Amino acid sequence: MIAAIALLLAFQLAGEALRVALHLPVPGPVIGMALLLVYLVVRRGPDEPLRQTAGGLLQNLSLMFVPAGTGVMLHAGRLADEALPITVALVASTVLGLAAAGLTLHLLTRRHAAREPS
Repeated sequence: MIAAIALLLAFQLAGEALRVALHLPVPGPVIGMALLLVYLVVRRGPDEPLRQTAGGLLQNLSLMFVPAGTGVMLHAGRLADEALPITVALVASTVLGLAAAGLTLHLLTRRHAAREPS
């Protein structure tokens, strides 16, 4: 279990180091997850200790949101002052995300239908 956690943290650290070294606008943990994905694809999946450790972390995922919730409570006044721009950004990004997913599905469905013989 310790080795699996160390592996996960090593990929997070590698992602953060790449972000800082290359001045990337992507969060380090996201880069680390992409690196972990490549690692797991090359190895053809996780081994059992990594699978068990990841499962344990996922079972307790709700605990990971406690610091974020605390931060929201700490900055509640600022969030209230900027409620309109935040709401507009959330609604617009949701609509754009749904539209992009819908258009992608539509295009892929048409492409798949064109390939199938009648």
